Amino acid sequence: MQYRTIAHTAVSAVGLGAMPLSIEHRPDETRAIATIHAALDAGVTLIDTADSYHWHAGEEGHNELLIARALARYGGDTSGILVATKGGRGRPGDGSWTVTATPDHLKQAAEASAKRLGVDAIGLYQLHKPDPAVPWAESVGALRELLDAGTIRAAGISNVTTAQIRQAHQILGDGLASVQNQYSPAVRDSEPELQLSTRMGLAFLPWSPLGGVSRSSLDGPSGPTSIGTAFHRIAAERGVSPQQIALAWLLARSPAVIPVPGASRPASITDSARAVELTLSAEELLQLEAGPRWRGSAVVSADEAPSPH
Repeated sequence: MQYRTIAHTAVSAVGLGAMPLSIEHRPDETRAIATIHAALDAGVTLIDTADSYHWHAGEEGHNELLIARALARYGGDTSGILVATKGGRGRPGDGSWTVTATPDHLKQAAEASAKRLGVDAIGLYQLHKPDPAVPWAESVGALRELLDAGTIRAAGISNVTTAQIRQAHQILGDGLASVQNQYSPAVRDSEPELQLSTRMGLAFLPWSPLGGVSRSSLDGPSGPTSIGTAFHRIAAERGVSPQQIALAWLLARSPAVIPVPGASRPASITDSARAVELTLSAEELLQLEAGPRWRGSAVVSADEAPSPH
């Protein structure tokens, strides 16, 4: 495994996005825990979650509790695992997503997440999405208070603009460690945020990083898939999966990039972790730069969710 840095902490260059283990079409707990254990066996030391990663009403924290159980049952050393969670979104149970980023809510949510994860302080706590009803500075100010109180060790922000990154940095200073936006072969709108994060020394965690090579978990087994892209062609030439090529491409974009591909099966995360072994040539990178670039459920990872993230 290769490593990159979040807030002076070395983590695996490819993380695990744990959301598919708790949302719609989730696997049973035996397979879910086996998937997390497979990630650890493959050298993954970053697990990304959120208090809103659940399916039904009244299940808040389902994914965090699942991760805590999986880590407790793992036979190896888990002291070097960074569990990054998020707060500020909700799921009423009808398939929709809500946003609540008031300071009081974020502080209470962080404390609840720490309890579910069984930690004294959360290694990386991310504001899940800006709340249009709350001034950005107030939401970020709650992260500052959580840092000062020792509830969290580092702060991150998600689904943000360059202006919001700059303002968050003014408030949080060195406490701001990461940015998590949608970024993939198919969706590259956050290129400015990626470049700014790189210049500022912030980790950039692309969510839905496999968009453009396979299907979303929320589409179900009958959902559409994409085929025939440069990612698929180069994968066939290399004898690896298109997902590995997509992740290798992301890693080549910037040393700040740490993809967190979702997985609901052990084989998926085992395959994704192998992307760190690939070095793409200049010619291959040129071919991949050309596409695909489109939006929609047809181009999101088989183990990830689309824009509601």
